[in-house]
Amino acid sequence: MSKLVINARATTHRAGATAPDVPPAPRWARLAAKAAVLTTVPSGLWRIAFGFGAPLGFTGATAAAYAEHQPGWGTVYCVALSALAESLAFLTLGLVRPWGLVAPRWLPLIGGRRVRPLAAIVPALLGSVVLTFLGMEGLFGGWAHNLADPDSPQGFAAAVMTLAYLPLVAWGPLLCAVTLDYARRTLRRRR
Repeated sequence: MSKLVINARATTHRAGATAPDVPPAPRWARLAAKAAVLTTVPSGLWRIAFGFGAPLGFTGATAAAYAEHQPGWGTVYCVALSALAESLAFLTLGLVRPWGLVAPRWLPLIGGRRVRPLAAIVPALLGSVVLTFLGMEGLFGGWAHNLADPDSPQGFAAAVMTLAYLPLVAWGPLLCAVTLDYARRTLRRRR
């Protein structure tokens, strides 16, 4: 079989759908998808540590407010938010893998069916626009303002927090690049 076309026979599912003949994602797109998944890891780890009450540099009234809920509901919130962000980032891999063309069998309702390209492209592009906007707003707008608060982490703690959140700035552009490649590959076959 040709390496240039995904093997349709290997992805036949109970609903009878087979993966359409779509060229595989180029190496740069596969690497960008993996990088997009990794952009959420540092902030997620920082947030989870924060959720479990690790002293991450907050002081004063801010520290007191957080100490009241951690561990507790604050911990649940931080872990859930980190898991949600990582799960959403993980979906980027579907744009470069066969399960982005035919839904895995174990998924309820849609398992084994072909993924309509626009059902993946539209939400991914919207998500990339929102993430890019939030990343730029955080980088150029609110981040410095938030760190100027006297209760915010200072010095080394501020540097660690900044380094943990900085990769999120790349999430939106990486998702956009991978989505545009997916659109190019999947919509081309419809002509």
